[in-house]
Amino acid sequence: MPRYAQLVMGPAGSGKSTYCSTMIHHAEAINRSVQVVNLDPAAEHFDYPVMADIRELIQVDDVMEDDSLRFGPNGGLVFCMEYFANNFDWLEECLGHVEDDYILFDCPGQIELYTHLPVMKQLVEQLQQWEFRVCGVFLVDSQFMVETFKFISGVMAALSAMVTLEIPQVNIMTKMDLLSQTAKKEIEKYLDPDMYSMMEDSSVTLRSKKFKKLTKAICGLIDDYSMVRFLPFDRTDEEGINIVLQHIDFSIQYGEDLEFKEPREPEEDPSSSNYDEFFQDKVDG
Repeated sequence: MPRYAQLVMGPAGSGKSTYCSTMIHHAEAINRSVQVVNLDPAAEHFDYPVMADIRELIQVDDVMEDDSLRFGPNGGLVFCMEYFANNFDWLEECLGHVEDDYILFDCPGQIELYTHLPVMKQLVEQLQQWEFRVCGVFLVDSQFMVETFKFISGVMAALSAMVTLEIPQVNIMTKMDLLSQTAKKEIEKYLDPDMYSMMEDSSVTLRSKKFKKLTKAICGLIDDYSMVRFLPFDRTDEEGINIVLQHIDFSIQYGEDLEFKEPREPEEDPSSSNYDEFFQDKVDG
């Protein structure tokens, strides 16, 4: 039997942990078993139980405080994720071998992980080897998307993740519940956008002819091939949450005939600590 996974991605502050929390509560309401794995080594807290936490394996603070490494926040996170990629056996042990698992992987927010670094692609390939059907869930803050050029920037970030990971992807505008009524009406045109019309509306602000030509080409690519669309996500709207979940389930062919299972209690999972001299120093110390 296949297993199922959502890779919850998006820029920092886009609402990934809130999305996971909302999905956990929604799953409980419909008597469905859903687990969460935290893959952000810089996470501070979350209000839901996790079946595995990468911070048990490695933390950004430990890397940054090591005198032999001297990494900043971004370099430290990249180091952590590369270390994680070399220790997928830790994740396999945490996940176990239960069939029909449905797991949300709460991923870090650094965009370079989904553009030019191989870590997330390696994770996808490993999950597929473990018989997971994987869907990318890319979140963008709706408060950021209320202007045409910001919207195009968000679309390109989502498209970059799609191209890199090569898996089905559902793109979501989060925090719809925080928008005013005026902003909600304004953002409707971005959910199913006519990119050419948006370009015409913004033509006054495009002073550079070269920039205008480039932006028009990007909009044409997105519009002509219907490459990126967004679903609204309001955590107070159960029907809307269910619609989002249905889109994701359909993309990974989640079986409607599966029996519902009681959510499992989270377990404490062992973590390994052998990675070059840095982690040997931790053990010795």
